[in-house]
Amino acid sequence: MRKSIRILSILTALFLALSTHSLAGQFKVTRVYDGDTVMAEGHDIVIYVLLAGIDAPEIGSRKKQRHQPYGQEAKRYLEKLILNKVVDIKGCGIGPYPSNHLIGEIHLKDRNINIEMIKEGLAEVCRQRPPDGLNIAPYLEAERKAKEARRGMWSLGENYISPRAWRETQKGE
Repeated sequence: MRKSIRILSILTALFLALSTHSLAGQFKVTRVYDGDTVMAEGHDIVIYVLLAGIDAPEIGSRKKQRHQPYGQEAKRYLEKLILNKVVDIKGCGIGPYPSNHLIGEIHLKDRNINIEMIKEGLAEVCRQRPPDGLNIAPYLEAERKAKEARRGMWSLGENYISPRAWRETQKGE
């Protein structure tokens, strides 16, 4: 039964990703893994969503692995915003890793949650090419303002390490 639900989730995510920036629909966020990854349920399926256009500080996945500064704060803030709430998810594609994650924008009422994470200094704009159809300009503007205000992780100044660079330092730990 669990395997059939997983297959159905993958097929649904693929279907949603076929059209660029399609409205996936309303889902209830049932788990927040970190500052840019959530699990949501709705329409009799479970989907895993990687927030499009952002990269949040990392949380160590193994017992001895260190958390990146502001990783736990990013997770808690995202939980505060959307955990156990019904949100609109707009699919932008399927992630290369993990392969079954829908890349998407999450909206709660009139708020783009992806951009809210950047505004609070709890995520940076993802430096990879944005998904087709994702308007990255408001993301970049939110990051510029968060840096200027030294919010969240930007308060670290020269000690700040991007999530991507942090992941590289954690390999093999």
